[in-house]
Amino acid sequence: MIELLKKEIAGKKTFDDKVNSLRELLQFVCLKILYDKGYFSRLTFTGGTALRILYNLRRFSEDLDFFLTVKSGYDFSAIASDLKRGFGLNGLEMSLKTWGLGDVDSGAMNFPELLKNVGLSSAGGPDISIKLEISLNPPAGGEVEKTIINRIFMFNIAHFSLPSLYATKLHACFFRKHVKGRDFYDLLWYLGKKVKPNYVVLNNAIRQTEGEFQSLNESNLKDFLLRSLEKVDFREARKDVEKFLEDKSDLKLLEESVIAKSVIDVFGTPLFD
Repeated sequence: MIELLKKEIAGKKTFDDKVNSLRELLQFVCLKILYDKGYFSRLTFTGGTALRILYNLRRFSEDLDFFLTVKSGYDFSAIASDLKRGFGLNGLEMSLKTWGLGDVDSGAMNFPELLKNVGLSSAGGPDISIKLEISLNPPAGGEVEKTIINRIFMFNIAHFSLPSLYATKLHACFFRKHVKGRDFYDLLWYLGKKVKPNYVVLNNAIRQTEGEFQSLNESNLKDFLLRSLEKVDFREARKDVEKFLEDKSDLKLLEESVIAKSVIDVFGTPLFD
């Protein structure tokens, strides 16, 4: 596996690109382990990493996010043990710290000495880390699909449909307690694809976190987005996302005026027939 990791990063130019590519390959290993152990009968892949792996989003991602869609037989400690053992069988040392907070089970997978072992640091450097997060109470109404992944490994993965993923991203953009530029980069991607969000998921997610029902729909989403974009600190957003971009010139797209124009362009098309 170490040789495969070295090959994966060989053509990358910058240190950040090498680290991002290294982490991404580890994410594929993690997903393959979960598939081999049958966890996608209970877990549904979601979040920005799902968007990159399934739909070729042009930014890297740090975390692996899942919704628990079948609670019967769920055991987070068993998942943690299987991941640790699976990475070990692939010749990779991994330590995993786990914790639970409310309706979320989380873990931090650390790979000590990996930078040194692949030739990126003579002194070892900081550990490569991947955060694992499983939401135990996902918003109702999500549509689950299955897609075969054929990169490095071949496996079948359960994930939210694109409209359902979009709904959770809209919720993250405008109801997260702090600004993440990654969310708004992803929002631009969805707007460019003219995806229609799953409004049931969106409104249920808002009700879960805010305690109120927004009743967002096709007729009022445009105004909601334009009003909400005015409150975003896009300077902070650009700082957050920069190191994850394949093409740093994409940073200039993270402006209120650019995203607002995209919102207007989308709602000016016959998207909502």
